[in-house]
Amino acid sequence: MDLQNKKVVIIGAQKSGLAAAKLAKTAGASLVKISEMSLPEKFDASVHSFLKEFGIEVEWGGHTKDFVQDSDWVILSPGVRFDADPVKWAKEKCLPVLGEIEFAFQFCKVPVIAVTGSNGKTTTVNLIKNVLVSAGYKACLCGNVGTPFSEYAYEINQNDFVVLEVSSFQMESLVRPESIFRSEKSPAGWTVRGFKPYIGVILNFNPNHLDRHADIDEYFNAKSQIFLNQTSEDFAVLNGNAPRLAELAERLPSKIEFYNKNIPIENANLNDNQLAVLRVAQILNIKPVVCQEVFNSFKGIQHRMEFVRNLNGVDYINDSKATTVESGEWALNAMNKSVIMICGGYDKKLDYRPLRELVREKVKHMIVIGDTRPRLKETFSDVVALQEADSFEQAILTAKNIAKSGECVLLSPMCASFDMFKNFEHRGEEFKRIVNSL
Repeated sequence: MDLQNKKVVIIGAQKSGLAAAKLAKTAGASLVKISEMSLPEKFDASVHSFLKEFGIEVEWGGHTKDFVQDSDWVILSPGVRFDADPVKWAKEKCLPVLGEIEFAFQFCKVPVIAVTGSNGKTTTVNLIKNVLVSAGYKACLCGNVGTPFSEYAYEINQNDFVVLEVSSFQMESLVRPESIFRSEKSPAGWTVRGFKPYIGVILNFNPNHLDRHADIDEYFNAKSQIFLNQTSEDFAVLNGNAPRLAELAERLPSKIEFYNKNIPIENANLNDNQLAVLRVAQILNIKPVVCQEVFNSFKGIQHRMEFVRNLNGVDYINDSKATTVESGEWALNAMNKSVIMICGGYDKKLDYRPLRELVREKVKHMIVIGDTRPRLKETFSDVVALQEADSFEQAILTAKNIAKSGECVLLSPMCASFDMFKNFEHRGEEFKRIVNSL
């Protein structure tokens, strides 16, 4: 991608936006600038040092039309909606708008294995990467899993594969095949390569992010964009037990692989994440024994059912990554002890009612925090002892006082973290810090 003598504006100064800015600068853009909604004091010294080092101009405290339109390319951070004002202003001037994932893809020359779904993405991409490495391949793990795709763009072609976790936010901004920017007549002076994973995986589909998407159909369509540019030479790995995904398979040009259909008896004990990994490995002619060795040695990921400590006979479990109803359900089903559950956070407009009977069965006491306190109280107060906490630390101290030896304190929020924390990692680290100080 030739950015010589081009001006690039990045919308958003979070991790992905900064990585995209660095990539644009490294790729030779004559001017790189960032438009950020927050004020500069919201960012730590390392961010300001980065901006100064790379000579990146920033407008703080909101987006302005002139700032955005005085550019040749517009790159979106995942947190920016595709109907936001900067996108509208770019379209008015016929400027190309790329999400950070598709921007980084312009520089990628190796096969991409991309994974999305409502739950299980991070565990699955970690397992796929470990399987590839165990099979002798060089693999890079990035995307929504933590390190932005753009961060690795210039060294990525030293690998055999890129393993990418992608979200609906990152897929909704993909440039459509019929766009003029995808044609040889592109007014941007560069024909955009549509994001196209060699293997695309959708693990499952459940209601989520309804604070961002207008409805469940819009959310599903955004997820489905992962297959937008696939051809008959590519693979779509899908959950065959999900009706929407089974119907989607009928409309795709890709080679379809249902990871949980016709499971051999020797794999009957594997969970869905492992079955998906096994199917990806089969496509790449990696032997099942390699996968099994990885499964046996895998210690899990931080913030997903992570054991923190046992204090006075009580286990403390950090499941901060549980940001959906289904992930909370999975956590409760995995528990074989009486649970004191800490939950709540940023409201994504999810329906918690399907968990009422499971909570009645598994949870001794529920402590609710964050924006969703009223909704969680309304849903569960008649099936479990429940109380509200005004702070995260108060919730943990309350749980400690309630829990008896042989029981478990489980942080499984079933909500995003943005009302109280930077992200779910920050929430999980705070949980571990407080618990380890008890």
